[in-house]
Amino acid sequence: MLKLLHLFITSSKPVVEILLITSVGLYMALDGVNLLGPDARKYLNDIVFYVFNPSLVGSRLADSVTYESLVKMWFMPINLLLTFIIGSLLGWIVILITKPPSHLRGLIVGCCDAGPFGDPENCNKYGMGYVALSMAMGSVYIWTYVYNLMRVLSNSPIETQPSIESSCKVPLISSKEEEEENHKVGRWDRFKRRMVSLSEKVNLSTIFTPTTIAAIIALVIGLINPVRKLIIGNVAPLGVLQDSVTLVGDGAIPATTLIIGGNLLKGMRSSGMKRSSIIGVLVARYILLPISGVLIVRGAYKLDLITSEPLYQFVLLIQYAVPPAMSLGTITQLFGAGESECSVVMLWAYGLASVSLTAWPTFFMWLVA
Repeated sequence: MLKLLHLFITSSKPVVEILLITSVGLYMALDGVNLLGPDARKYLNDIVFYVFNPSLVGSRLADSVTYESLVKMWFMPINLLLTFIIGSLLGWIVILITKPPSHLRGLIVGCCDAGPFGDPENCNKYGMGYVALSMAMGSVYIWTYVYNLMRVLSNSPIETQPSIESSCKVPLISSKEEEEENHKVGRWDRFKRRMVSLSEKVNLSTIFTPTTIAAIIALVIGLINPVRKLIIGNVAPLGVLQDSVTLVGDGAIPATTLIIGGNLLKGMRSSGMKRSSIIGVLVARYILLPISGVLIVRGAYKLDLITSEPLYQFVLLIQYAVPPAMSLGTITQLFGAGESECSVVMLWAYGLASVSLTAWPTFFMWLVA
């Protein structure tokens, strides 16, 4: 019983920290204080997006990823990707059941599939290498997979509307003439034309976000040993670069939490998020996703895809039981869709995180023992 109480207190500490910083952001956004109004939140969010988050991901990834760690823990990036894919599917189920407004679909899917992956202060407790790599790869997935998924879903009502120009072009060529034209043109030529058309529609700037670019640079530094020795480590000649980037990156989570607190004020006054949608996100995040994690990790163990080391399996399982990532607040602020609703979901999710992060780790430790 005492061990369970200690586990509850330990898991509650980071949650309480998040809620306290959120309350500070809420206070700063009050009309009488007005230190974190709409314009201030927008400018601070831009700094987080272009400066803080790339520094955070780049410093952690370069420090934790080596060729040896990737070979040893090859299943961890795959396991993380599975958490995002399964979370996305659960998010779609929540959308189909609760039928939220179209501009909130990206937020719901994001809350179901994106989670933070460890606290650097707890790395010694759970294994420095495991948690560091998990945290770094999770951030990469958030700013590649989740960011673009939320971008598409947030803009889908506009993008999917047929234009007058496109509707007028339909009857100009009959299906018979089109079939004859396709018969004349080779398959390879048709394939090339489709690829060119697709490349014209794809905006690479939305795929290669500043955080994604930082992750690529960090991977190059981490995997190339001579470059790593030059920059990473206490005795590295250019170690001051890593220390500076780490110092800047440490501001990402506090700044994001303040923004969420500021947006929460609007969410408390009026929110478009249905109660059923919030409940759906919590059920998907704290019940269905951990259950799927147990099936995947234990299945991988039975198939000899991962080792029998309990600590490694425990970290893999924990990846399925964490609350939604704070980075979602930055993403919704960038798109201007669902900022206040995101804060409301975060409030509920982190309010219940202490229970989830006590119950599931206790079960996981029994399972892998």
